[in-house]
Amino acid sequence: MKIKLTSVYVDDQSKALRFYTEVLGFRKKADFSNGPYRWLTVGSPEEPDGTELQLALNNNPVVKTYQQAIFQQGQPAANFITDDVKGDYERIKARGAEFTMPPTDVTGSTIAMLKDTCGNIIQLTQLARW
Repeated sequence: MKIKLTSVYVDDQSKALRFYTEVLGFRKKADFSNGPYRWLTVGSPEEPDGTELQLALNNNPVVKTYQQAIFQQGQPAANFITDDVKGDYERIKARGAEFTMPPTDVTGSTIAMLKDTCGNIIQLTQLARW
């Protein structure tokens, strides 16, 4: 068994696509519509055949409530692993991202958190090298 797809709920798919590609640097993998439904995914250019992230519209009231609650608690909706959290922090910040936490050493890693402009907090994690 493999994890090939995971989702993050967003309040605007077009805005999310711009953020995840132009600010974070992911690449669009799939984008097609069927009536009002849009299937939209991005992936890491470092792993072209790796896991895809679906940018799913939060048009379900239960999903919207959940998304808003974890955002208000400062909990990340997604966590991306990096080899250079400080470098990514500088690159992403220069592209206009709003960080809620700069790179901070915690047990076993260094993390930074930012808003994705679509209702989520995203965590960047650099794992400690033992």
